[in-house]
Amino acid sequence: MRIVSGLTLFFYTLVFLTIGGLFVAVSLNIISQEAIVDTIAMLYAMTNIRLILGLTGLVLIFISIMVVQLTVGKIRREKTIAFENPDGQVTIALSAIEDFIRRALRQLPEVKELKPNVRAGKKGIIIINKVTLFSDVNIPETTEKIQNIVKSRVQDMLGVEEPISIRVHVVKIVHKEEPPKGQNKEEKPSSQFRGSIEYGNY
Repeated sequence: MRIVSGLTLFFYTLVFLTIGGLFVAVSLNIISQEAIVDTIAMLYAMTNIRLILGLTGLVLIFISIMVVQLTVGKIRREKTIAFENPDGQVTIALSAIEDFIRRALRQLPEVKELKPNVRAGKKGIIIINKVTLFSDVNIPETTEKIQNIVKSRVQDMLGVEEPISIRVHVVKIVHKEEPPKGQNKEEKPSSQFRGSIEYGNY
């Protein structure tokens, strides 16, 4: 696969360099208009050259379609995790795992906000967590706690033996919001009567 990707990259680079060089030569008048007309007339006059150009064009179209299919397939594979069950293949969207991690750590008091990013590759599953912590926490202990929780929950959910790497990136440290002054004070009952008064004979 790497050899095919390398050859494709080399081929496309060569084609674009050739086309770009021709455009520059035409713009600088290095190649005259007469030379271009004569070359085109020669191509139309020789059947073999036209046949070669047609085959080359078909090969270029085929390679382009193949590259697009490989790229789209690679993108789809990177967005899902697949494993085989006795009854068939099962795929799990990485976005579903990210949502599961957010819900699993929602009640963690040390964390104000967490944004997980799950990546799947040949080396296993990589989970990058961008977190916002409160200022009164111990960062090493809290990040280790996050790593342990995420790893155990994801392993239990997926049930796979692939290596899982948990990375934590602290993007912000904030202070806890204190309740407004007087909010916790007991409100004194009002001495004023509220409501309608009914008059009658008692």
